Amino acid sequence: MSTMLSPRDEKLEKLSQEEIISNTKLVIQGLEALKNEHNSILHSLLETIKCLKKDEEASVVHEKSSLLRRSVEMIELGLGEAQVMMALSNHLNAVESEKQKLRAQVRRLCQENQWLRDELANTQQKLQKSEQSVAQLEEEKKHLEFMNHAAVAAAQQGGYEIPARLRTLQNLVIQYASQGRYEVAVPLCKQALEDLEKTSGHDHPDVATMLNILALVYRDQNKYKEAAHLLNDALSIREKTLGKDHPAVAATLNNLAVLYGKRGKYKEAEPLCKRALEIREKVLGKDHPDVAKQLNNLALLCQNQGKYEEVEYYYSRALEIYERRLGLDDPNVAKTKNNLASCFLKQGKYKEAEVLYKEILTRAHEKDFGSVDAENKPIWMHAEEREEMSKGKHRDNMPYGEYGGWYKACKVNSPTVNTTLRNLGALYRRQGKMEAAETLEECAVRSRKQVCERECV
Repeated sequence: MSTMLSPRDEKLEKLSQEEIISNTKLVIQGLEALKNEHNSILHSLLETIKCLKKDEEASVVHEKSSLLRRSVEMIELGLGEAQVMMALSNHLNAVESEKQKLRAQVRRLCQENQWLRDELANTQQKLQKSEQSVAQLEEEKKHLEFMNHAAVAAAQQGGYEIPARLRTLQNLVIQYASQGRYEVAVPLCKQALEDLEKTSGHDHPDVATMLNILALVYRDQNKYKEAAHLLNDALSIREKTLGKDHPAVAATLNNLAVLYGKRGKYKEAEPLCKRALEIREKVLGKDHPDVAKQLNNLALLCQNQGKYEEVEYYYSRALEIYERRLGLDDPNVAKTKNNLASCFLKQGKYKEAEVLYKEILTRAHEKDFGSVDAENKPIWMHAEEREEMSKGKHRDNMPYGEYGGWYKACKVNSPTVNTTLRNLGALYRRQGKMEAAETLEECAVRSRKQVCERECV
C-alpha cells in the first residue's frame, strides 16, 4: 500500500537546488541563534547553581542544565549536517561547472569532427574530379590523335593529301588542347583557318580539315553549338569537293555523331554514325580496325537508347576485328571486352560478363608472367580461393606479395584492366562473394588510383 505524502512533503520534493541551499542557509542562521540562546541560558543556570545552597533546588537546576546541554548538542549536530549539505552543494556546483565545460568541449570537438569530415568529403570530391579531368584529357588527346591520323589516312586514300604544314599545325593544336591550353589552341586554329580561306577559298578540303580540328577543340570546351556549326560546314565542303563516299566525309560524320551523343541527342547521332560506318566498310573493307572503332561508337549510341541486342552485335563485331587484325594483346581488345561485358550486365547476363572479365585479367597476367598453371594464377583465381577459404573458416591472410607481385605489374596500371578489377569485384558482391570482391577491389586500389574510364574509343 503506497504512503500518501503530506502537502508539506510534496512541496519539499519540488524544491530546486537553489531553493534547498537558500533554505539551508536560513536553517543554519536559526540554529546558530538558537544555540547562542541556549548557551546563554545554560551559562545563567550554572551561575545560579553556584549561588544555591539547598540540595533540592540545586538538583532541579542541574537537571535543567543537562537538558540544555543535550539540546545544545542536538543543535550543534544539526549545524554540522547543514554545513555538510553546504559543502556538498559547493562540490555539486563545481562538478556541474566541470560537466558544462566538458559538454562544451564535446560540442566543439563534434563540430570540428564534422568540419573535418566535410573537408575530407570535399577534398575527395575534388580529387575525384581532378582524376576524371586528367583521364578525360588523356582520352580526348587520344581521340584527337586518332582523328588526325584517320583524316590523314582517309585523305590519302581518296587522292587528297593534307599539306605537311597543315599536319604540323594539327599536331600542335592537339598538343595544346590535350594540355587544356585552349586560349592558345583556338586562336592558332582561327588564324590558320583565315589564312587558308584567303589562299584557297572557303570550299577547299584544307579548310574543311581545319574546321574539323577547331570543332573538336570547341567540343572539348563544351561549346557544342559552335562545334556543330563548324562540323556541318566541314561536312558540306568535303561532300562537295571529295565526294559523299570519301573517308574524310566519314570522319566528319563520326565527329558530328559523337558531338550529338555528348548532347544526349542519340537518335540524331545514330544515322550519322551508321552512314560513317557504311563509308568506311565500303572504302576500307569490313574488317579494318577503323571500322571496329566506328562499331564501338555506334554500340555506345545504341546502348544509351537501351538497344542492347544491337549493342551486343556491334561490340562483338568490333571485338572480332580487333582480335583478328591487331592481336589478342592489343589494348582495344580488352577495352571492347569490357564494353561488351557492361552490355551483358545491363541485360542480366552475369555469367557472360564474368567470363569476359576473367579473360581480360587472365590475358594481362599471361602477358607478364607466362601461362597459367597451379603455381602461376591470375588474381581472380586467388580471389575465388580466398572466398572458398573464408567460407571454410580458414581465412587466408596471405599478402599480395605472395601472388608473385602481380598487382604491381605495369599492365595492371592500364585503365581498362584496373576498371575490370573493380567491375568483377562489383559482380562478385552481387553474387555474395564478399571476400573475393574485397580482394579485387584492394588490388585495384593498390595498383592505381581510381581512374574514370570512358567506354568509347
